[in-house]
Amino acid sequence: MDTMILSDAVDLLLNGDISDAQALIVEHDPFVPAKVHGRKYSEIEKMQVFLRDGFVDRYSGKQLVNPGVLKSITHFFPEAFPYHPHWKTTQCHRAYWELLPTIDHIVPIAHGGEDVFENWVTTSMLNNSIKSNWTLEELRWGICPVGDLAKWDGLTMKFISLVETTPGILSDPYIRRWYHISKKLIEKIG
Repeated sequence: MDTMILSDAVDLLLNGDISDAQALIVEHDPFVPAKVHGRKYSEIEKMQVFLRDGFVDRYSGKQLVNPGVLKSITHFFPEAFPYHPHWKTTQCHRAYWELLPTIDHIVPIAHGGEDVFENWVTTSMLNNSIKSNWTLEELRWGICPVGDLAKWDGLTMKFISLVETTPGILSDPYIRRWYHISKKLIEKIG
């Protein structure tokens, strides 16, 4: 919205012209509620997006890691590298926010974006939180190129090897889930 329009609307309000002020705002920046689609994607679909994007945060270009990697480190060092299921920043290592990939909708659901593979992009939890329901244009952000899985796989192969050499960590359901997803999808593309 243009600040001059707001200034003119306030002038109209000061003159008691409430309906003219409303008409001015509606004419120049009407509120149109978006049709909101639901969000529904599986962890397999998430991993497919992470692999498609080469474990690169598509908003910053930063390399991200397989979710199982971070949780495995927490398994070995719970106090030095804590995890919190609700992402409390006071109780969760910052690497979870900076390096854990998640899916974001390029065109936000709140702006009518669809919950489809073509509208999904890999980003960090931190950037997902910052972006929230804003559009790329509103944030003045762009989309970075996908990564090359041959050069960076998000430590996925190392994660698989770590689990296979220390199978006791599969007692953690989170690690077990990401191990099976990673193994299945890596075998498909490998």
